[in-house]
Amino acid sequence: MNVRAAAANVLFQVVDKGQSLSHALPAAQKTIRPRDHALLQEICYGALRYLPRLESITNELMDNPLKGKKRVFHHLILVGIYQLSFMRIPAHAAVAETVEATTQLRGQSLRGLINAVLRSYLRDQEALDEKAVSHNAGKYGHPSWLLKLLQESYPEQWESIIEANNNKAPMWLRVNRQHHSREQYAALLDNAAIDYELHSEASDAIMLSTPCDVTLLPGFDKGWVSVQDAAAQLAVDYLKPNDNELILDCCAAPGGKTAHILEHTQNTEVVAIDSDATRLKRVYENLARLHLHADVICGDARTPKVWWQGEQFDRILLDAPCSATGVIRRHPDIKWLRRGDDIAALAQLQSEILDAMWQQLKPGGTLVYATCSVAPQENSEQIKAFLARTKDATLQDSDPQAPGRQILPGEENMDGFYYAVITKHV
Repeated sequence: MNVRAAAANVLFQVVDKGQSLSHALPAAQKTIRPRDHALLQEICYGALRYLPRLESITNELMDNPLKGKKRVFHHLILVGIYQLSFMRIPAHAAVAETVEATTQLRGQSLRGLINAVLRSYLRDQEALDEKAVSHNAGKYGHPSWLLKLLQESYPEQWESIIEANNNKAPMWLRVNRQHHSREQYAALLDNAAIDYELHSEASDAIMLSTPCDVTLLPGFDKGWVSVQDAAAQLAVDYLKPNDNELILDCCAAPGGKTAHILEHTQNTEVVAIDSDATRLKRVYENLARLHLHADVICGDARTPKVWWQGEQFDRILLDAPCSATGVIRRHPDIKWLRRGDDIAALAQLQSEILDAMWQQLKPGGTLVYATCSVAPQENSEQIKAFLARTKDATLQDSDPQAPGRQILPGEENMDGFYYAVITKHV
């Protein structure tokens, strides 16, 4: 399939149909040549980052919006404008390939319209771009509810958060210390002429200066290294797993943290639970590549008695379902799939899971609550409420009035993440 046609289909599925980019993009990649996968990804990610700006320009250039069966061609115009605005593809090639996509999308009668719209944009690009960023949505590339949340929650940092959200995420590696120390693996990268930086805190984390195909990484197929953001790698530092313990990774898919716990311990029984059977396939795949074993269970974290009849756990990592507002740079579709009222519903779900998991923790045990969100309702406010209603819980390493640690997007090139460490009275 023509790459632009595939991109238009992806945007249509995400924006109009509410499908996640992580589902729509791989499906579309199967319809195009492997050598075009990176181009398709760049167009789809970029168009979703700057969606309001592209929509504004398109609306200026169209007398009547494309509706119904023609909606996919609206998204094809967005694809064309994104290329002309942000990519180094020669303008004539971008226009020609975008117009040609109408054939595969069965809209040849719209060739003239799409060609005219894109050429009109080229003629008046400066004025149209200026007008498109004259309002907040176009300027910041965030929906109004999220912009308001960031401004109210982070009055001094909201602009830097938005800037980080609109940038491409770096590629972080997690070194499997059962094979190499970070320094030893860094030497392998030196030998392969791959540039990198070491994280100051996450002891297994290496950031590549330029993302690369995992097949180019020394020993990736042997399980020497995995791809995981440095902020997510900090989970193991807060959990502090020991050998010979019984540990639960709750809401574990796709399994990166499960594997990291196992890489840090010996003779430790790790139970990985998630309610999504499809996503659990990724857990099995990751464990197999790394030659690690965990007890993987599909179940609802709110009802542990249904799926667990064993002992209470020494440690629990609760990576709670959340709005994912801390990882927008990796998943720009989150901005358009989430709604403001999702936050309250997620906070209620998190509260129910927290209470259920607390009953599964041994006296003297440690629970680490984590999210990839920046919404206080899901993070510090959630933990405040939990501590207020849970008399045998003690917060570790932070102020109960501002509990836990909030990592903001872009902080030392990390994703946005939240951690709170809570111990259970003996």
